Amino acid sequence: MSATVESIAAEDERLLPRSPLRRLVSRPELGSVLGAIAVFLVFAVVADNFLRAGSLGTVLYAASTIGIMAVPVALLMIGGEFDLSAGVMVTSSALISSMISYEFTANVWVGVGVSLVATLAIGLFNGILLTRTGLPSFIITLGTFLMLTGLNLGFTKLISGTVATKSIADMDGFPAARALFASHLSIGSFAVQVTVLWWIGMIAVATWVLLRTRAGNWIFAVGGGRDAARAVGVPVERTKIGLYLGVALGAWISGQHLLFNYNVVQSGEGVGNELIYIAAAVIGGCLLTGGYGSAIGAAVGALIFGMTSKGIVFAQWDPNWFKFFLGAMLLAATLLNLWIRRRAEATR
Repeated sequence: MSATVESIAAEDERLLPRSPLRRLVSRPELGSVLGAIAVFLVFAVVADNFLRAGSLGTVLYAASTIGIMAVPVALLMIGGEFDLSAGVMVTSSALISSMISYEFTANVWVGVGVSLVATLAIGLFNGILLTRTGLPSFIITLGTFLMLTGLNLGFTKLISGTVATKSIADMDGFPAARALFASHLSIGSFAVQVTVLWWIGMIAVATWVLLRTRAGNWIFAVGGGRDAARAVGVPVERTKIGLYLGVALGAWISGQHLLFNYNVVQSGEGVGNELIYIAAAVIGGCLLTGGYGSAIGAAVGALIFGMTSKGIVFAQWDPNWFKFFLGAMLLAATLLNLWIRRRAEATR
């Protein structure tokens, strides 16, 4: 046992003494920060409206809607797993809340509460199935993705007769729920959406968990090597289930924002968003193999997405190029992160 602990310590770069400069170079989010600065400077030059207070508020809002999910997805990836159902889970959360509230003529908070339980149950299902079967998370969550996609469309059309839910704007509790999930604070011409506050809160909690708690050590350990982590007493199954519950919690928050921001929900929404969340985490420095990354990096990756999606509009470029730019940034950030990591390892 002691030999195993010593071997892990020898291989864990976080346990090795390093100079401040070397620690900075080895930070997983360094590449994404440099990329974010570059993207910001480009759009600050080519788009006249980009630096206006209202435009920056729009950029932050776009980044927050991605970042709320990118942060827990990043933690899951650090733990060595994926969740391809994350995008449609957001829509499922919104649909459950809306239909429970409308069909049972209840206070909207009843729907919100039922949605929380149901969404966490989906995350628990993914986590338990993964740990009990040993199947790759890609296969398990791909199956969940397909099932949720069908359930979202099928149940919505069965209950409402259309592919969208009915408006719940006139129901009891709606104003308070909207204030919590879809309101904004105005400071002059600068509007801060409440999703930005949710996003900052998730970054703070996730960073604290990763760097200041025993659970954070467990996450890095199971992502770096499941068998070695189990050999030193890390509760691998419990850690992975907890990570899937974290993704589900993020999906619930995002789903409630989707519902209370627009009053109705389109059942086909969310398909493809899981790739954006994963891409934001990868741009932020998370390795696809697990064991490396940070919540701050994923947040910066989401910020890059927000700046790009809105910067293209402000610059009046053809929006059809948006995904090309995102793909190029994903590859560039991945290569930069790889180069930085190799340089850090070479200078130990």
